[in-house]
Amino acid sequence: MDPVGLIMGDPKVSAEIKRELKPCTGKEYPVDVSYGRVTGSPVVDIVVNVLSCADALGRGSYVYRADGGKYENVFSDEQPPVYAEIDRGDLVVTKQVYGKSDALAYPSGEDVITYRWDGEKFTEQDRVHSEYSNVVDGGPLPAPATSQKN
Repeated sequence: MDPVGLIMGDPKVSAEIKRELKPCTGKEYPVDVSYGRVTGSPVVDIVVNVLSCADALGRGSYVYRADGGKYENVFSDEQPPVYAEIDRGDLVVTKQVYGKSDALAYPSGEDVITYRWDGEKFTEQDRVHSEYSNVVDGGPLPAPATSQKN
């Protein structure tokens, strides 16, 4: 499977993502691909994360499900920074959260959102928000996460 070809040929992927998806070095594209079962399909699903070359932050995350002889985009998130992965049959999307004065390297926290396939689409099952501490180098651990179950 060619994940770059999948992204470039997908009408649901924004023109900006397609325009910026170029090799970082040589022929290496900034994509992270994983295969697994997340939609209940008998054929493995494909999760593609498009990253930036400069800092490897997630620019977009996509899930492709086999439909006949081709793959169909059944999930996309293009609000960076974003990263999607399969965890025990669920789709887990991690998004860094930034305050107004946060540097790119130091987000204020993160949201971890769990989605489950309902037979037709992904629905949010859980959302956990964690605040990071301002203290660096041996400071306290992140504040306890808060969870919202749907």
